[in-house]
Amino acid sequence: MIRLRNILLGALILGFGLLASVTASAHCDTMKGPVVATAKLALKTGDVTPVLKWVKKEHEAEIRAAFAHTLKVRALGAEASELADNYFFETLVRVHRMGESAPYTGLSSENPEPAIEAADKALVSGSVDDLVRMITENVAAGIRERFGRAQETRKHADKSVEAGREYVEAYVLFTHFVERLHLDATGSVGHNAKMEAVQTDAAHRD
Repeated sequence: MIRLRNILLGALILGFGLLASVTASAHCDTMKGPVVATAKLALKTGDVTPVLKWVKKEHEAEIRAAFAHTLKVRALGAEASELADNYFFETLVRVHRMGESAPYTGLSSENPEPAIEAADKALVSGSVDDLVRMITENVAAGIRERFGRAQETRKHADKSVEAGREYVEAYVLFTHFVERLHLDATGSVGHNAKMEAVQTDAAHRD
């Protein structure tokens, strides 16, 4: 039973981690994201340097070559320029994602998630207060909602098997939610460190 619980817990947390990773990385996949914004600036000035921070050192040569090729094609006219720009945007984002060991599924025109948008605004303004306030309020609301459900179902947990199962479901959602929050708050800031820590922790508890 303990072994099964550890496996399920590790899988659940890993799933949440993957979801968070996909959501955050999707911001880089959009035309409104920071990667494309930097690429537009580089093409405007003719200087590739600003975009290189978005790729690993081993991928720098590929981006430099793509940038040089794009500049040549842009000189052929407006239509060619648009095609060349999109080629460079897609190449840059694809290589950036490769450096994160994440799949690339193409560029989108979607707006960023509210939290990501708020994070970008915080960096521009130099103040994180609004972002902290927003996240804190959402986290508190999430904890209270799940706690309320667990607390209410707990009162009737022993009345029947079905009532007990409702409580267990609410309990699992509540405890996993707060555990996930705690892992996010206290874990490493690296892209892959959290996933590795979860897998290692699950293996040790097994």
